Amino acid sequence: MTFDALDELSVTTLRTLAMDAVQRADSGHPGAPMALAPVAHVLFTRVLTHNPSNPSWPDRDRFVLSCGHASMLLYGALHLSGYDLGLDEIRSFRQWGSRTPGHPERGLTPGVEITTGPLGQGCGASVGMALAEAHLAARFNRPGHTVVDHRTWVLCSDGDLMEGVASEAASLAGHLRLGKLVWIWDDNRITIEGSTELTFSENVARRFEDYGWRVLRVADANDLPAVAAALAAACSASDRPTLIAVRSHIAWGAPAKQDTADAHGAPLGEEEVSAAKRAYGWPADEHFLVPDGVRERCRQVDRGRAAEAAWAARVAGWKERFPELAEEWRRRLAGELPEGWSAALPGFEMGGKGIATRIASGKVLNAIAGRMPELVGGSADLGPSCKTVIEASGDLTAAAPGERNLHFGIREHGMAAILNGLSLHGGIRPYGSTFLVFADYMRPSIRLAALMGLSVIYVFTHDSIWVGEDGPTHQPVEQLASLRTIPNLVVVRPADANETAAAWRVAVERRDGPTALVLSRQNLPVLAGTAELAGDGVAAGAYVLADGGSAPAVVLIATGSEVALAAAARETLAARGIAARVVSMPSWELFAGQPAASREAVLPQGVPRLAIEAGVTMGWCRWVGERGEVVGLDRFGASAPGKIVAVKLGITAEAVVERALALVGRG
Repeated sequence: MTFDALDELSVTTLRTLAMDAVQRADSGHPGAPMALAPVAHVLFTRVLTHNPSNPSWPDRDRFVLSCGHASMLLYGALHLSGYDLGLDEIRSFRQWGSRTPGHPERGLTPGVEITTGPLGQGCGASVGMALAEAHLAARFNRPGHTVVDHRTWVLCSDGDLMEGVASEAASLAGHLRLGKLVWIWDDNRITIEGSTELTFSENVARRFEDYGWRVLRVADANDLPAVAAALAAACSASDRPTLIAVRSHIAWGAPAKQDTADAHGAPLGEEEVSAAKRAYGWPADEHFLVPDGVRERCRQVDRGRAAEAAWAARVAGWKERFPELAEEWRRRLAGELPEGWSAALPGFEMGGKGIATRIASGKVLNAIAGRMPELVGGSADLGPSCKTVIEASGDLTAAAPGERNLHFGIREHGMAAILNGLSLHGGIRPYGSTFLVFADYMRPSIRLAALMGLSVIYVFTHDSIWVGEDGPTHQPVEQLASLRTIPNLVVVRPADANETAAAWRVAVERRDGPTALVLSRQNLPVLAGTAELAGDGVAAGAYVLADGGSAPAVVLIATGSEVALAAAARETLAARGIAARVVSMPSWELFAGQPAASREAVLPQGVPRLAIEAGVTMGWCRWVGERGEVVGLDRFGASAPGKIVAVKLGITAEAVVERALALVGRG
């Protein structure tokens, strides 16, 4: 690759656009875009396979700005490359309604693949993107017919590499030998508090080599040929991921603020912006200037269209040779479910010792997996406990990337971020599993999945104090309430095996956000009525499972394992002449989305309500009202057999009866 004065001018344009936008907004991070402008220029104009006129082209390279605070670098590169992002949007950086928010947001800005900002998350998700590419290539490519063949590129910072989620994901990426994954590390050695010498003295290159990565180095980010050579070398790798360590200088060219923390998270100031422009040989009084020739040099629409056209020609021959495979490809990329997939959902009959909902979930998963090849996932080393193994598939490994059982290892942070990347890539419906109490490790990634509207499925098992002997460290009490506070996350805690099948249907059919299935370790009875009612009832979020007549004296609302307690309490109350309605409420979020009349039909006004759930009581006031009460746990659990813990902590049918009698005035 050769470079000339126009390339240098283009790099300076990226730098000054970032400085001007941050200065006008009086908010932002100018230093990293100024440092990384040469890398972005080379990547977007010479290396990245992308089509600005069709940002969603399936075989495009994926680009992740994990250091999302450097968003103006990405916005500038997209603008100059020819994406639908005008200069007025650059001028509107961080303003209400603009397509250039403070950190990149998927679905808002053309060319932005992922919402980033929380450091490490982009790195983690990029592993999922690269893994999706490897898996789909193994599934759909055939000798002489290559339809999946692209790379995932990441710009990351010192801060990204300090975050544990990035380390977990990098470790797994090296183990799986994801050769089309490239992280470009902005080694500027500055964070908000000052030099990285304060906190970060490890040998990063050696760490990544130990992970199984190839490590390349660029001594000076301003050396365009050296940057280009490193990126080209990364493209030659196929047997392991690549880390390119690029030594840069934050706020390069700013006389007073280069290599200082002052340039990280605040505008440079008008005087320093002018001084930097003069140092670049740029008109100090010009703002948002794009000199003649720069857009032409950077514009990638024609190159992108040619690359997509060449791919389309390959796909045409592949479709003719493999029409059934091509139809599956089309369906999966469109997010369409296989016709008749739900017919595979099993039903469960009453009787026997019951079945834990985690075990029922495993049966459901295996029943539908045969009809849904896009289901790919696993657990954080808990497959046998969480029942998340697809029995008809092998293990997804470096040697067998087309298999469907993913082993994340004991890496909940990394697992959740990787699931986001798998979903973002397209063509895969990912699921991941661990014990509910460890959902706390996953929360940042769950939040981003909800923010981006990703169709990720979480299978959380061992859902309450009924875990028993493992004690309070493993007995979740606050996790349900915590998950319910995340907007756009649907939480479903089924009462029995039939509700579990219905919960999986909700999760699979949901297209606009993630779903958390919360499942029991212990056996639960298959309840009377769920075989007929659970399908529509779970989808509605709550339904009447058993009634005491047209005018109940009290409504018992429960979730999960506690629905059986409510049903038992109803029988005792009936014997005492008290008509009780049992409402199973597996999902607050789904119920809240029902029309008011439908909600009132389930929870009639003026009837006292008692909620039962083996978790903290926070939030239940929304459903029980001022006259209602909650049988719950505003404390941690204890170590003993689960049934004994429940008795000692008052989560019993007898406790429900006592509180219900008090509510109706007959205690």
